[in-house]
Amino acid sequence: MLSRPTSPPISKGLEIKKLILQGFDSFKHLKHVHAHLLRFGLCHDNYLLNMILRYSFDFSDTNYTRFLFHQIKQPNIFLWNTMIRGLVSNDYFNDAIEFYGLMRSEGFLPNNFTFPFVLKSCARLLDLQLGVKIHTLVVKAGFDCDVFVKTSLVCLYAKCGYLEDAHKVFDDIPDKNVVSWTAIISGYIGVGKFREAIDMFRRLLEMNLAPDSFTIVRVLSACTQLGDLNSGEWIHKCIMEMGMVRNVFVGTSLVDMYAKCGNMEKARSVFDGMPERDIVSWGAMIQGYALNGLPKEAINLFLQMQRENVKPDCYTVVGVLSACARLGALELGEWVSGLVDRNEFLYNPVLGTALIDLYAKCGSMSRAWEVFKGMKEKDRVVWNAIISGLAMNGYVKISFGLFGQVEKFGIKPDGNTFIGLLCGCTHAGLVDEGRRYFNSMYRFFSLTPSIEHYGCMVDLLGRAGLLDEAHQLIRNMPMEANAIVWGALLGACRIHRDTQLAELVLKKLIELEPWNSGNYVLLSNIYSANLKWDEAAKVRLSMNEKRIQKPPGCSWIQVDGIVHEFLVGDKYHPLSEKIYAKLDELTKKMKVAGYVPTIDFVLFDIEEEEKEHFLGCHSEKLAIAFGLLSTPPTAVIRVVKNLRVCGDCHTAIKLISRITGREITVRDNNRFHCFREGSCSCNDYW
Repeated sequence: MLSRPTSPPISKGLEIKKLILQGFDSFKHLKHVHAHLLRFGLCHDNYLLNMILRYSFDFSDTNYTRFLFHQIKQPNIFLWNTMIRGLVSNDYFNDAIEFYGLMRSEGFLPNNFTFPFVLKSCARLLDLQLGVKIHTLVVKAGFDCDVFVKTSLVCLYAKCGYLEDAHKVFDDIPDKNVVSWTAIISGYIGVGKFREAIDMFRRLLEMNLAPDSFTIVRVLSACTQLGDLNSGEWIHKCIMEMGMVRNVFVGTSLVDMYAKCGNMEKARSVFDGMPERDIVSWGAMIQGYALNGLPKEAINLFLQMQRENVKPDCYTVVGVLSACARLGALELGEWVSGLVDRNEFLYNPVLGTALIDLYAKCGSMSRAWEVFKGMKEKDRVVWNAIISGLAMNGYVKISFGLFGQVEKFGIKPDGNTFIGLLCGCTHAGLVDEGRRYFNSMYRFFSLTPSIEHYGCMVDLLGRAGLLDEAHQLIRNMPMEANAIVWGALLGACRIHRDTQLAELVLKKLIELEPWNSGNYVLLSNIYSANLKWDEAAKVRLSMNEKRIQKPPGCSWIQVDGIVHEFLVGDKYHPLSEKIYAKLDELTKKMKVAGYVPTIDFVLFDIEEEEKEHFLGCHSEKLAIAFGLLSTPPTAVIRVVKNLRVCGDCHTAIKLISRITGREITVRDNNRFHCFREGSCSCNDYW
């Protein structure tokens, strides 16, 4: 009987190598080949063992990989490097540093393949102390001129916030490559120096280096953060010249940049030109439409995505739910939410917040509350959403009660929490409570009120008729008042017909946004309400001379999954004849109930009868009439309007709610109105 050879035949080693090079289709397959290696006595072949180690990390089972490594009798530097690199690639940064320590204790000196991965671990763990020690060893070992090692040091110092040190290391790199430039650019972005990052990118191009897709994506993110559309367009031209526009990551970053800079036409142009689109591309475009006030476009694109069988992710669903909330499209929003496992909403705060926001903005607080109660993880954003939703829907006292629970759950309120509370106070006319919450921000929570908080207070005081106090608050603000703050005061002047203060406010508004038609329209409304028709006509003439046009009143209502749009005086709807007949029927019943059209809300000096007709054609009234015709008697009618609901429509909708016995919710660009049995949650348009 022949004894087993002491060394395996060369052919067996080649056979194992061939099997390894073919790759593995499963972890079981890898273990099978490893068993062959041991069976043929190749357990001392570090070259083959290194290949097995490298592939084992692809299956993310580091326990088996560690076991395999510790069975090796005499691991060499290549095996140590493979372990450290594999652990770093799988985000086991502490373990990688631990292996580095073991390697050093075994007497191995790291080389230019070891240092980059260990330094990456230090950077990700923000372990600057160890990183500095390794930097010292880099110099002693003679690797301080290696571009990859130096680039890793740049990343370390930049990630830890030591940008000056990062720049010193970067300047010392004799032959900088694209990775080095990307590292310093990312460092600037990491500390919020976006302009410097763009300038460094310009220098990169001046060095005649060709940036890769990662560099492009990073510098486009800097443009996005700055809202710098000009630099973004310049980089877009560079991308086209370099032939990188077909890259899906670059294309998606361009879409995101244009969308967040407010240029949806260019975002759509890039999106449509992409030969390959992943879910991130679709999500960037859909969220862009939603964030830029184009909810119908967001929904239409989502429906196109569905037709192309692209499965939505969390962020896409959030974008569509936001669009549905803006349109008051509750049915559509619920259908979209049904595409995602319900548990996702309960365990994912981002998704849960979007669903709470949808229900709240559609006036369905009972369902918003159910989602909130069922959520397993409630972060500050979730609490803010439910507090704001309750306040918006008239449940102000309950929102105050929830605020009292926030700190009990170990959550520190932020500025958005107080915006919800202050909006609730404005909604219900609770001036004293508003003052108390506003003053408590800094006094008890060390929060400095922002311009948004001042705007809420000006709105609250102004609506309550405390115009002098509101004006004085603006004068005492620590920052320059913006158009929103002055606009709140101007709206209050309109309610209380203070023409003199309104003229002063308007001068400020025209300085800030001379293109905004709303400023002129509000002043014209004030003059009209005080029967100063000549002054109102002058304002209108000024608008015409400056070619400033008032956006038409537009309202949306969803019926059977379809969003219907109505403009003021709209006669294009297929049911237009029935809609106007319904309005005539309602008007007769309202007049019997004592309704008198409030004609001073009309802008122009026209005949009384014509004024009444003009008021009857407001877009929200048309949408409500359509809703009454097209929905069951028990269904809630939900309408969204792009402009403020006028006082006459507010009065009329209360009566329509009483006459028909229907609950009607109307959300305009200013507040949420919920009409039930002839009353309104917003304190009767006080």
